[in-house]
Amino acid sequence: MTARIILLVCLLLLNSSILAAEQAGQDRQPGFNDADQSAVENPPDATQSLLQLALDQIGVSYRRGGISPETGFDCSGFVRYVFDQAVGVMLPHSARAISEAGKHIKLTELHPGDLVFFHFKHRTVSHVGIYLGNNQFIHDASNRTGGVRISNLTGYWARHFKLARRFDLPSEQSSKNPEPGIPVS
Repeated sequence: MTARIILLVCLLLLNSSILAAEQAGQDRQPGFNDADQSAVENPPDATQSLLQLALDQIGVSYRRGGISPETGFDCSGFVRYVFDQAVGVMLPHSARAISEAGKHIKLTELHPGDLVFFHFKHRTVSHVGIYLGNNQFIHDASNRTGGVRISNLTGYWARHFKLARRFDLPSEQSSKNPEPGIPVS
């Protein structure tokens, strides 16, 4: 019940920020063209399913090596679970391995459902999240942060941003009856 309330609040905040930007005449995100903005505002059905399942996990605790909402997730376990359960795309269980699959995209090309990757002490990828739009992404960072949460892709996270990847998601029909598969490069 608490997770549903948090989900509703997050969706209301996201919607109100979009409406506020439109009213201020700033309905476009910096660096995005019209086609990109349309995809941010109206994601395809498979992407909506993916994002909804991700948002349903808000508050699930962090657990190193975790792969399920019952026992907790780590960052790659969370992303892997969402992609498998929502759209039938099976990803590896490592942020670094996931970062080597899919199609490399620029930060300015991000659409909801794309994956964002980060690095910290070393230059290799060590964290992954799912882009939601409006410079926000959802991820499971640590016990300290309270589990699955939404963060802004600015400040701290922008300084540690490494790369972004896009995966071809199944069409609406196949997402209703997904088959596990290898992500398409």
